[in-house]
Amino acid sequence: MIESYGFGRIVINGKSYSSDIIIVGEKVKADWWRKEGHRLHIEDLKEIVNKDIDFLVVGTGYFGLMKVPDEVKRFLAEKGIEVIVQKTAEACKTFNKLMNSKKKVAAALHLTC
Repeated sequence: MIESYGFGRIVINGKSYSSDIIIVGEKVKADWWRKEGHRLHIEDLKEIVNKDIDFLVVGTGYFGLMKVPDEVKRFLAEKGIEVIVQKTAEACKTFNKLMNSKKKVAAALHLTC
């Protein structure tokens, strides 16, 4: 579970992270780098696309500056993954709520801008 989030820092299950992350179920991949810093590409989600998940929660940053193009959303929808795009603070709440409801969920979270 995500315990807290603030600009540039997130705490998950007692461990603090200061770089962008991907969460799949209970596993955290730290130091998530994207092809283009503030634009999400399909290839940025290689840890997610072949997993059995129902939801991908995308945190677009503290101020919401990371963009999620429609082609990424369509690609994931074709794989049966519902995409939820929110500023990271709200995305953390959504992720926790979905995890509590026992849904198969992943998150891709941009921690800064």
